[in-house]
Amino acid sequence: MDISQIFIILTPIFFVIALGYLAGHFKKFDAITSKGLNTLVTKFALPAHLFVGITTTSKQTLIEKWPFLLALVIGIIGFYIVFLLIAKYAFKFSLTGSSMFSLNSTQPTFAFMGIPVLGSLFGADVVAIPIAITGIVVNAMLDPLATIIGTVGQRQNEETDEEESLFKVTVKSILHGLSEPLACVPLVGVVLVLFGFHTPDLLANSLDQIGSITSGAALFAVGVTIGIRRIQFSLTAFGIALLKIIVQPLVMLGIALAIGLSSDDVTKLVLLVAFPGSAVAAMISVRFDNLASETTSAFVISAIMSLVTLPFWISWLM
Repeated sequence: MDISQIFIILTPIFFVIALGYLAGHFKKFDAITSKGLNTLVTKFALPAHLFVGITTTSKQTLIEKWPFLLALVIGIIGFYIVFLLIAKYAFKFSLTGSSMFSLNSTQPTFAFMGIPVLGSLFGADVVAIPIAITGIVVNAMLDPLATIIGTVGQRQNEETDEEESLFKVTVKSILHGLSEPLACVPLVGVVLVLFGFHTPDLLANSLDQIGSITSGAALFAVGVTIGIRRIQFSLTAFGIALLKIIVQPLVMLGIALAIGLSSDDVTKLVLLVAFPGSAVAAMISVRFDNLASETTSAFVISAIMSLVTLPFWISWLM
């Protein structure tokens, strides 16, 4: 794909992000209203879109996607574990800090940029399943794992009178991850398809009324989030951003090629993890009060750097 085609595809996408940035920068949105916008996308619009995409897919097509799932688990969960260990033992972060560092170096903002970017390249219906699989891996596996390890790290440094058992923390974290619409809705859709369900036209058209706003609303939400945050230019923040948009995509490229996936699936996998870091991952760091300013800054830095890196990945892969 030549530069002019990439420019035509990405210009409208970055235009909407820039519009959201201006809205956040000039205080048309604040942290509270921005959270409402994010909720609209992640809990209603995108899950509705993914449900229709999954449940209008054949059972055989879904079954054939297991190598794609395997590549995502290795490239996301495996990447998280490796850099957790590096942060802990090479850079001497605390266990909680290592978990937050690795989580923010690993989790992409797939929920906001997946449909607009991949949809422009492959078609919105085609990419619904890859994005849904990513949602299951991130929300049902990665976030609970990072939360559990972060909690264990906190307890190594704090004495509390009301300690929950590690088992309870694990169960609560997994259930919380599964309760997220971006995890449970795709899972329900997959189970229904495996049992032979196919969404009727009336239901599909009804869900599309909310699902069709995903692309524009998601991009605008990314811009608003960037616009209302302050950036801290630290080595840690830059390190997280570079791991996210350069190192992880390279690792995923190697994994996808080693598994022997098709060129289209290789491109989808690399781009899914080449998106900027996730605001959700940064919020988890804030909740633990560990690397909070560094991770929120890394999200903004990676989003700005993606103006250059995303066109590069697309031109190289397509």
